[in-house]
Amino acid sequence: MCRLLGVVSSETTTYGFSLRRAKKSLAALSRAHPDGWGLAVHARGRGWSTQRHAACAGDDHRFDALAGSVEGETLVAHIRKKTVGPQRVENTHPFRRGRWVFAHNGTLHDLTHITRRTSAARAAEVEGDTDSERYFAHVLTALDEAGGDPVRERAALVDVVRPLVADPPFAESGGANFLLGDGETLYAFRLGRTLHVLDRNPGHAVRLERRFEETVLETRWSARRNAVLVASEPMTDEPWEEIVSGSLVAIHGGARPVLEPLFTAAAG
Repeated sequence: MCRLLGVVSSETTTYGFSLRRAKKSLAALSRAHPDGWGLAVHARGRGWSTQRHAACAGDDHRFDALAGSVEGETLVAHIRKKTVGPQRVENTHPFRRGRWVFAHNGTLHDLTHITRRTSAARAAEVEGDTDSERYFAHVLTALDEAGGDPVRERAALVDVVRPLVADPPFAESGGANFLLGDGETLYAFRLGRTLHVLDRNPGHAVRLERRFEETVLETRWSARRNAVLVASEPMTDEPWEEIVSGSLVAIHGGARPVLEPLFTAAAG
């Protein structure tokens, strides 16, 4: 098991609250997921900046320093509890290839379907030992075939997740949750593990105080700032909603981040 966090914001944002100050921040959750951490932040005009270390986030001064200083419009963050592959940086998420970053939560017990549908070029890029990086190579193969067209890329991702959802033993025994981003859109897929979403928009009261159980924290969240957050578990008392298992959603960035459902198991 691991933990995922994704944020798409309309304004340049810092992430200290979710990464280290909230009751269920990644720093706090890392005590149970101590085998590595990674942050990928996309900022306008600068692209992706990534940091990965094979250490427990809550005990690592590098994580603490970055959590309070990195800023951008999109965040993909991950803390690892190893299941496949030893504790080393090559096995630490998120992985990056060109404009894409990817983080996975779960364990893919049978890689036959994935490896059969992965190009030789993408398979050759795998540096570590994890099922997760091979999963990413499989996803990238489908995206390559879309030729960079956003509409075709969305369709390709639906084609990636559909057979996974259709295999009940896989859904029950594995875990295929992922976050995938290119700086413009963040895709979130849930299968086999929990995943929640929080949509902060002008219709929601901006809270100067956010609570979780007995914890009260102040935040400088701007009344103009819109954002969509995706996390393995709710971090605050705000109205998080559970993403239905077998669902793929897209979060489009911009002045008003928009959550777009792309696929659900019920709809096929």
